[in-house]
Amino acid sequence: MKNVAAFLDSMTRPAQLVERLGNNAVRCLACGHRCIIKPGKRGVCQVRFNDGDSLRVPWGYVAALQADPIEKKPFSHVLPGAIALTFGMLGCDFKCGYCQNWLTSQALRNPASDAAANLVRQVTPEEIVETARRIGADALVSSYNEPLITSEWAVDVFQKARESGLKCAFVSNGNATPEALAYLLPYLDAYKVDLKSMRQETYRQLGGALKHVLATIEQAHALGLWVEVVTLVVPGLNDSNEEFWDTARFLAGVSPDIPWHVSAFHPDYQMTARDFTPPESLVRAADIGREAGLRYIYAGNLPGRVGEYEDTFCAGCGRALIRRRHYEVREYHLDGSGRCMTCGLRLPGIWPSDPRQVRLKQSWISKSD
Repeated sequence: MKNVAAFLDSMTRPAQLVERLGNNAVRCLACGHRCIIKPGKRGVCQVRFNDGDSLRVPWGYVAALQADPIEKKPFSHVLPGAIALTFGMLGCDFKCGYCQNWLTSQALRNPASDAAANLVRQVTPEEIVETARRIGADALVSSYNEPLITSEWAVDVFQKARESGLKCAFVSNGNATPEALAYLLPYLDAYKVDLKSMRQETYRQLGGALKHVLATIEQAHALGLWVEVVTLVVPGLNDSNEEFWDTARFLAGVSPDIPWHVSAFHPDYQMTARDFTPPESLVRAADIGREAGLRYIYAGNLPGRVGEYEDTFCAGCGRALIRRRHYEVREYHLDGSGRCMTCGLRLPGIWPSDPRQVRLKQSWISKSD
């Protein structure tokens, strides 16, 4: 663990999201823990540390860099069919027992994750953006670990990405601070938040606080970021009708236009004894979301088993505007301003200005359009 820590510590820079306190202590402002870190100590995430002179934070490497369909993040109202070059570092401020990216997220917190150091490769923001341009990506996304704790690195990457005309997004647990959101705002287009539960006792087990995540959703939406929310439905943990109702009502109270994704759990990491999420649970959650007033609800990662909840429908006339199967866009019926081609209602989201450039599994748009 010490050798891994020293290796990662060598790839750091002074923090921007920090408040100086007395006796060379600092308060980290990157996430809702707001850790007070004394000289020689580390924050909850373990990757932000006080070297005695300043708070040092990760910079200049990736542990994961992969081209994905943007629908995999998932974003359903951001450039459908786009390629998203997704990058991640190491570390997290939560300790979810079912984390599917635990190898990278739990580095320096679980010795079993030490092997993640072998994934690290040094890279510059310019090299990441050049890779994105070379593969034809339309967006850069910070994900795989918790991007809030590596916000300074993300901002430096996103500054270069914006200059190249790329959209930029976070895939986050939502344990943000107002300071972090303000810092990210000039460089961020979209923010996907994992709303893991509506119960504080569940968040306590995961190492966070529900109130911080709810506040992040409200604040990010108020700031004008495009927000989509995901709930991983875990059998026996957060799959009751009551909790689905609480989640849907909260989101509808912020905005009925916030897309809510419900996705299926599979056994992983420290939670291998639970059952897989059945498609019926996702459909039940989605039905409740619709009844609660949400206009755009998606049931993910069980393709072909959740009925119409893979598709986007016009909230005005009800027409199916985007047909999907898994992460593939099959049909696209919005114009260049994101309006329904039947009734003219503009759908909320970030849409391509030229619908002909949408990457379809079938290379045509209905002749009736």
